Amino acid sequence: MYLDAAKKQEIFGKYGKSNTDTGSAEAQVALFSYRISHLTEHMKLNRKDYSTERALTMLVGKRRRLLDYLKARDIERYRAIVKELGLRK
Repeated sequence: MYLDAAKKQEIFGKYGKSNTDTGSAEAQVALFSYRISHLTEHMKLNRKDYSTERALTMLVGKRRRLLDYLKARDIERYRAIVKELGLRK
């Protein structure tokens, strides 16, 4: 499986406040970004996989809404996570 418990712990440890911080906006955005990159690579090989395409679209929307929330609440945290993950503003 591409996203096992060890990989999640690594992502949460790097972007969250601790290894067990799974609910912060930064940790969630990082997890969504990892999943989006994985699904994007899958879609490059399997163009007609429409269920994965829909899941990818929904995941991008979730990340966008979370980033919009973070931008409205705390612009400095928003800027930091966008810069760290290399996302567009």
